[in-house]
Amino acid sequence: MPGNLSFEELQQKVDEGCIDTVIAAMPDMQGRLMGKRFQAEFFVKTAWEETHGCNYLLATDMEMNTVEGFVSTSWATGYGDYTMKPDLSTLRVVPWLEGTALVLCDTLDHHTHAPVTHAPRSVLRQQLQRLDAMGLVSAVATELEFFIFRENFEELSDRGYSKPTTISAYNEDYHIFQTTKEESLMRKVRNGLQAAGIEVENSKGEASAGQAEINVSYSDGLTMADNHVLLKNAIKEMAFQEGRAVSFMAKWDTSAAGSSSHIHQSLLKKDGTPVFYDASADHGMSDTMRHYLAGLLKYADDITYFLAPYINSYKRFSAATFAPTKAVWSIDNRTAGYRIVAPGSKSVRVECRVGGSDLNPYLAIASQIAAGIKGIEEKLPLEQAFCGDAYKAEGIREIPRTLRAATAALRESSMLREAMGDEVIDHYVRAAEWEQEDFDQRVTDYERIRGFERA
Repeated sequence: MPGNLSFEELQQKVDEGCIDTVIAAMPDMQGRLMGKRFQAEFFVKTAWEETHGCNYLLATDMEMNTVEGFVSTSWATGYGDYTMKPDLSTLRVVPWLEGTALVLCDTLDHHTHAPVTHAPRSVLRQQLQRLDAMGLVSAVATELEFFIFRENFEELSDRGYSKPTTISAYNEDYHIFQTTKEESLMRKVRNGLQAAGIEVENSKGEASAGQAEINVSYSDGLTMADNHVLLKNAIKEMAFQEGRAVSFMAKWDTSAAGSSSHIHQSLLKKDGTPVFYDASADHGMSDTMRHYLAGLLKYADDITYFLAPYINSYKRFSAATFAPTKAVWSIDNRTAGYRIVAPGSKSVRVECRVGGSDLNPYLAIASQIAAGIKGIEEKLPLEQAFCGDAYKAEGIREIPRTLRAATAALRESSMLREAMGDEVIDHYVRAAEWEQEDFDQRVTDYERIRGFERA
């Protein structure tokens, strides 16, 4: 099971006094955990079946503002409840929180108990069900990059997040001495996640001062998305405990590298046989893999919003930064948006390099699968692999450079509307529109510094 604790084991630990708190949480639109802390005795008695949360939790922005224009809920409809249904297969001990277990919840309609279609877990489940009907399962791993700072969250908040100090002073990519400076936190992260049932592969320094990356093992799409949100939340909690701050912004500073969340993906038959591998084909890429990748490329604009959901996300797409600017594919080439990893082997896979560390993993993985399925269904031919420096190449497919452009592509995507439904797409179009509307009315530090005296 994805977690590491059965319900019977939880009951026993509660009876023994080892666990006194159970967190029941659902992922929100931003990929954050929202829920309640239950007294453990009450959870094992009754709340394990279901609990409730206000339906505004899937209709807010980053600031938890109640945004106008969502069909699913509003002041006019009274902001009622959703049912939060614990998925007991995700139940786990949380070693870094004393006496605590955690379970993730599916979000259901309060009256019908049908899945709420625009809930992130529901969106991904729908695409996984489509794969299941094709006799396939997903195999996914998301890399996650972030920055670590010397200050704590409260200190930085009090001064308006002005001039944070990175944990290290210079590029720490693969640098063992540099990463020793953050090891008190990262060792706790690795061991804590492992003890929580998330199989950790490694952590490493990344390509900027204070930038770290952590990698966990491949799993099916839903387990990977669950692990991703748990990992992100865990790093924040452990950083808080260590008196540090971390940031998962796609681009926290103009001069620093962006933080990505690369998505490695392949498909398997239900018996575990790799579907992407064909020993007799070029680079070991089967016809199915080529069609899947062709779908990712054809519908690259359509799915960009789910990889880059905020104004800031698009600041990351910059030449010579290891963040892509072109939606092309290449063999082991980090300038391309889609990179083929382990060519010629049974592990051959697609690495989508477009997404930033601010993405919602459920929506990102779901949109990748939707585009890939469409490529398979249409038996799309795959264009020639790109060779060389994609940053300098002209006349090739560009990644949308603004949230406005990505929103327009999402709104007009017949592929995603067919795959996910109009209700889901309209919901996230409204979320994207609000991000732009809210930003457009804000006076930024850039404007104030540039124009206060000089204008």
